[in-house]
Amino acid sequence: MMKFKKEIFCGLFFALLLAACGKDSSIPDVSDIPVEVKIHRFERALFALDTNNMATGLEQLKAKYRAFGRVFLYDILKANAEEMGEAAYVKGFVTHPAVRRLYDTCQVVFPDMKAFEPDFRQAFQYLKYYFPDEATPDLTTFVSEYGVGNFIFTDSNSLAIGLDFFLGADYPYQAYNPTVESFSFYLTRTFTKEHLVSKTLQPLVQDMLGAPGGMRLLDLMVHNGKNLYVLDKLLPNTPDSIKLEITAQQTQWLLDNEKEMWSYFLKENLFYSNNLQNIRKYVEYSPNSPGMPPEAPGRTANWLGWQIVKAYMTRFPQTTMQELITLKDAQVLLDNSKYKPKR
Repeated sequence: MMKFKKEIFCGLFFALLLAACGKDSSIPDVSDIPVEVKIHRFERALFALDTNNMATGLEQLKAKYRAFGRVFLYDILKANAEEMGEAAYVKGFVTHPAVRRLYDTCQVVFPDMKAFEPDFRQAFQYLKYYFPDEATPDLTTFVSEYGVGNFIFTDSNSLAIGLDFFLGADYPYQAYNPTVESFSFYLTRTFTKEHLVSKTLQPLVQDMLGAPGGMRLLDLMVHNGKNLYVLDKLLPNTPDSIKLEITAQQTQWLLDNEKEMWSYFLKENLFYSNNLQNIRKYVEYSPNSPGMPPEAPGRTANWLGWQIVKAYMTRFPQTTMQELITLKDAQVLLDNSKYKPKR
C-alpha cells in the first residue's frame, strides 16, 4: 500500500506558512493599469417590481438588463415556458415567502458590494496585464433560490454572482434540501464571502481556456492545472486554499504528499485512463480521493497538474499566457516541463 505522510500544524505559523507556499518570487505591479469595477444589483431591481403592474415592469427590467435579463428569466427561471405566462410566473417567484426571505437575507449579508471592489479591481488589472485583449468584466448579482452560482455571459466577459451561494458556511443550506449533493458540507463550507471573488472569476478563466485536449486523466489534470495557474495569476494574494476550495490543512497535506500522490497515480496506471468512473474524483468536486488517506481532499490530480504547469512556465518563462492556453497536448507539456514531484 502506498504510504502517505501525515502532518499536523496549527496556529499563526501554519497560516503564514500556507500563505508563503507556492508563490512566485515576483508579482508584477499593476497599480497603474486603469480598470473600472461595475457591479449591477439585478436582484434588487427584480424584487422591487410593482407586482400590480408586473408585465410593464418586466419589460422595463429586460430593457435595462438586456443580456442578463434574458439569461435569468428564460434560462434560469424558465419563465417563458410556464403556461401561466411570464409575468404571473415571475410574480409568483418574487412573492413566494421562502424566496422573499432568501432575498431579504441576501440584502442583510450583502447591503453593498464595496468590500469586494478592491479585489475585483486588482484581479481585472492582472487580467489586463496578462491578457491585454480581454475585455474588463462587469458584474451582476442575482438570487435564484439556489438555482445556479457563478457564470459568464455575453462576449464581453460579463460575470454573474449568485448571492445565495455565499451566505456563509453556517447558513442552513441542507435544510432546503438535504438530498442535494451540492449542499454537502465539503461544498457549502466554501459558500462564503471569502470565496466570492475566486468563484466568480473561475467561469472567466474556464471560458478563456476552452475544452481540454483529451479525456485521459493526464489531459484533464493538466488542463485543470492551467485553470489554477491562470486563476493564481489573477489572484496572487489569495490563499491557495481559497482557490483550491479546500481547507488549509488539506492544502498542507497536498504539499506534504506530492511525491506520494504522483507515485500512487503511476502505480494504479491512472494517468492514461479515460474511464471517467475511475478518475472523476481526482479531477471533479469530491470530498475525497479514492485510495488516499481521509486527510486527502478531492481533485488531488488537479493540484499535481498545477505543479506541472508551474514547472513548465519556470523552464520557459518567456511563454505568454495566451501561448500556454494554446498548448493542448498534455503529454508534450509534461515532457517539456521536466516535472519531478518534490520529496
